[in-house]
Amino acid sequence: MFPIIGLVVLLVMVFGGFVITGGAIGPVAEAIPHEMLIIGGAAAGALIIGNSMKELKALGASFGKIFKGPKYKKQDYLDVIFLVSKLMKMLRTEGPIALEPHVEDPKSSALFAEYPKLLADHTLINLIADTLRLVVVSSGTLDVHAVEEVMDNMIKTHHHEVEGPHGTMNSLADALPALGIVAAVLGVVKTMGSIDKPPAILGGMIGSALVGTFMGVLLAYGMVAPLASRLKQVIDADAAIYHVVKQIIIASLHGHPQPLVIEAARSGIAHSNQPNFAEVFDGLRGR
Repeated sequence: MFPIIGLVVLLVMVFGGFVITGGAIGPVAEAIPHEMLIIGGAAAGALIIGNSMKELKALGASFGKIFKGPKYKKQDYLDVIFLVSKLMKMLRTEGPIALEPHVEDPKSSALFAEYPKLLADHTLINLIADTLRLVVVSSGTLDVHAVEEVMDNMIKTHHHEVEGPHGTMNSLADALPALGIVAAVLGVVKTMGSIDKPPAILGGMIGSALVGTFMGVLLAYGMVAPLASRLKQVIDADAAIYHVVKQIIIASLHGHPQPLVIEAARSGIAHSNQPNFAEVFDGLRGR
């Protein structure tokens, strides 16, 4: 919602300020479609040159993240704490054999089925299942630090992959002012071909050419760069849930008491989504 509000404020203030100060919006509005055809087309071409279909699809999907915001809320963090804590309790009290069917096929697990939103996140489920599968296969003899390193690599690889669209958008933001200059230069070339026209006509043509520079800068610093920044915020916010999983598993494998495991899980959650200790402790006690 806020990105949409911001875009509306941006456009109203820029073009409204131009009109209030005596600018004629007509010539600008007339020039924008032609300049955007050049700038937008060049930007699209550059994106196609520099990215595979996989990256382009990820870029398109990233706009949903920008406008929807972070996927996980407070209840989701509670759920993931409950889910992983149950699995670790099962490992501790019933042994690896009892845990094995749950981590081998999470989709068929009644325990995982209690949390359908979490089950839909394949990266999250794989992080849980793949890590605990290692513990099951090793019958609990793995070095905890080695498990932590494996989880860090999993999280790092996933984060690097989902950050791809953010880098692409930043590169596009950097390129747009130059593409605006390209459109402006073409406008000047067109104007020079009509140098014999009256000053009023030449002035309009030069003004239209300058709209290209204006649009390139506006798109870069007023739209694409802020959208890229917002995407980075959403990606970082959603990544917190993977660190919660890691903290619970590692703290439990170290044999820490449950209050410390709870604090390890809560410590990496932003205050806006962080459940208090009683919510987590009481929830675990009732399950």
